[in-house]
Amino acid sequence: MKNKKKQQEKDWRFPIAHREVKIGIGLAVFHFLWWFGFAYGMGGGPVEEYTYILGFPAWFFYSCILGFIVMVLLVIFMVKHFFTDLPFDDEKEGDAS
Repeated sequence: MKNKKKQQEKDWRFPIAHREVKIGIGLAVFHFLWWFGFAYGMGGGPVEEYTYILGFPAWFFYSCILGFIVMVLLVIFMVKHFFTDLPFDDEKEGDAS
């Protein structure tokens, strides 16, 4: 048990995975703040005072439709520029099974 824990601590993939997890959590928090800010910031008034974009209330358009598009683009950008392709197997290079 100790040997496996020690091996995991020395595994070169863990710092990369931890960085990518932090990026993912940051994206999720950003998305929630975007959605919450537009949905409750613009949608708190009387319905008669709403403005509409493409037939949707502005708060819905910005929080749900535009927010989705922004998040898709952000995730694509982050994956292409900040994420690393890592092998899942435990074998080291050159080891033959």
